[in-house]
Amino acid sequence: MKHSKVGSLMVGDVVSVVPTTPFKEVAKRLAEHDISGLPVLDEDDRVVGVVSETDLLVRQAAATGNGPAIPASWAGTGALPGDGRDGLTAGRLMSSPAVTVHAEETIAEAARTMLRRGVERMPVVDEENRLVGIVTRRDLLQVFLRPDAEIRLQVIEEVLVAALGLAPDAVDVHVVDGRVTLEGRLEAARQIPVLVKLTEQMDGVVSVSQHLAAPGDGSPRTRNGE
Repeated sequence: MKHSKVGSLMVGDVVSVVPTTPFKEVAKRLAEHDISGLPVLDEDDRVVGVVSETDLLVRQAAATGNGPAIPASWAGTGALPGDGRDGLTAGRLMSSPAVTVHAEETIAEAARTMLRRGVERMPVVDEENRLVGIVTRRDLLQVFLRPDAEIRLQVIEEVLVAALGLAPDAVDVHVVDGRVTLEGRLEAARQIPVLVKLTEQMDGVVSVSQHLAAPGDGSPRTRNGE
């Protein structure tokens, strides 16, 4: 079954900086483009880190003497609190190594990585770690904007027909706001959990409810996707 890939949702025109980009220029680009983070690239366009609003705010707080302790990575840079910010560069501010994702990874895989690593955006890289795009949490949520009719057609074509070998009208498929309801009678009881699981895994599906039965299965079974 096909799943949407990161490459289909990523933004290809990415604002970036290099390790030597000064603090003020980093702040300027974040503000001008209304973004929360920038990938930091080396001379071969490989991603070596990410610098975020948080990184800059920590430095701002440290400069007042009332914020958290300045990170150890800044020690010895000549950019300690009170020195001003001109000595700081993206290379000193960035988080490294960067949390990245490949264009061929699925939306579900990217979402799990974002949640596990606690990031809101990830640079998209190729096999050589060169930047090809960027993807955000908001981008990933686009899969839930799929039209109900498109989801219904995929359930019929890819699950009922292709995966289970059933007729397209073997089960009544209803989709409302991404919530799928399956109703009908299948050829074998073992097909019920397979149908439900494959439907739950589809892009854009919010939940699955089923009222399905099969020979020797007794009365129809009901399950709400949880």
